[in-house]
Amino acid sequence: MRGLNANRWLILAIISSALFLIVIDMTVLYTALPTLTHDLRASASEKLWIINAYGLVVAGLLLGMGTLGDRLGHKRLFVAGLAVFGIASLCAAFSPTPVFLIAARALLAVGAAMMMPATLSILRLIFTDESERAMAIGLWAAVASGGAAFGPVLGGVLLEHFWWGSVFLINVPVVLVALVLAIWLIPGRPGNAHQKWDLVGSLQVMVGLIGLAYAIKELGKLAPSYQAALVACAVGCLFIGIFVRRQRRSAQPLLDFTIFLHPGFGVAVLSALVAAIALMGMELVFTQRLQLVLDMSPLEAGLFILPLPLASFVSGPVAGRWLPRVGSRSMLAGSLLVSGAGMAACMALYNASAPLQMTALFVLGAGLGAAMTAASSTIMNNAPAERAGMAASVEEVSYELGGAIGVTLMGSILSAVYSAAMALPAGLAAPAMARDSLDEALLAAENLPVEAASILIAAAKAAFDQGFVIVMGSCALLLAVTAAVVWFRYGRR
Repeated sequence: MRGLNANRWLILAIISSALFLIVIDMTVLYTALPTLTHDLRASASEKLWIINAYGLVVAGLLLGMGTLGDRLGHKRLFVAGLAVFGIASLCAAFSPTPVFLIAARALLAVGAAMMMPATLSILRLIFTDESERAMAIGLWAAVASGGAAFGPVLGGVLLEHFWWGSVFLINVPVVLVALVLAIWLIPGRPGNAHQKWDLVGSLQVMVGLIGLAYAIKELGKLAPSYQAALVACAVGCLFIGIFVRRQRRSAQPLLDFTIFLHPGFGVAVLSALVAAIALMGMELVFTQRLQLVLDMSPLEAGLFILPLPLASFVSGPVAGRWLPRVGSRSMLAGSLLVSGAGMAACMALYNASAPLQMTALFVLGAGLGAAMTAASSTIMNNAPAERAGMAASVEEVSYELGGAIGVTLMGSILSAVYSAAMALPAGLAAPAMARDSLDEALLAAENLPVEAASILIAAAKAAFDQGFVIVMGSCALLLAVTAAVVWFRYGRR
């Protein structure tokens, strides 16, 4: 036990490095997306699935992997997840086609889902002192909230010197070091062989989420297939319904829905979900605008958005320290309101000077970092002790699911507005794909005469900016409405 106590902060560093890889892989592709779309000739639909495959599979498997960790032992599942994550990173880095990359991203998600629930469980094991454990959880939350915001920055730095596959390849050395140290230092505890593992339930919720995501994505197309969207929505709702029914009948459910009856738990989950939707959705469109509309390099785009993750890293621990004094209700509602104000400022100032835009990003990052930390703490503090593991899984699902919804919903809104706003002169012979996305319009322009290409690019950028404003406004409104719901609902409960 003395050796364990001496190594606890090093073990926290190992866990945090793995968590950083997990959350950063949600957003690291944002600055790489224009480059890999061009190199792999990915369509607008394939581009969304390259992003979405990761978050949807993680969200679908998290509840089941948490239970599997209880059965097999959390160290064993954490180490296995690291290995899967490393192999999937190699596959993704050298993907020859969009479909191969989507499959590699799904495998990455399997590794992430194996590791993520184990991180909090191992943390609880090694920190026996309550004050130290509170500090460790605060640092864990800061990595979780700031890591996702830092993804585009890292992607920009890597793409300045290397090809797009480097955003995946960089995972490999970190995984190798963490794997050796985890095997050596993390204490192992035998799992509970009698713990039930519901693989069927995990697959049911994953299929349900993918079905709903596909329906949203299809409706965002210029010429959507309403039949395909209706079928996908029906399949998604059917599997979600089957999952809920299965859990309510199970003696050992993956998700016990009565946990949401505890005061503050439901609004905290809603806050985490909305904060993740807003963060992932805005970063997707913001980083693309910097590169595709303003013609910034990936590095320039990453540095431009740097105030957001820096503010998030700082505000997370500060919010954790002030939470007991201020209270969950005020902290959650206030941080969401600050986030909404920052998002609205980003929308209003999108053509302003760089210092003004970066100030708006800083305000947004500070609000989102505080909201995510407050939500994490509130979820864990409002769950009964016997449901702590399940609460941790729900917390992690809310972040990953929120990220997937954010990419799907905001990406579809951007695509729909872009297609509707794309106006070209009658005599311009531009291919139909130019109306699907700005990436494809830029690709089409490469094969046109100079004057025609210039007209196409100007029209496409103007249409993208209209979509950008709508997306940022939607995120700001969503954050403000959620702040009001949290304030009134929390007070009522």
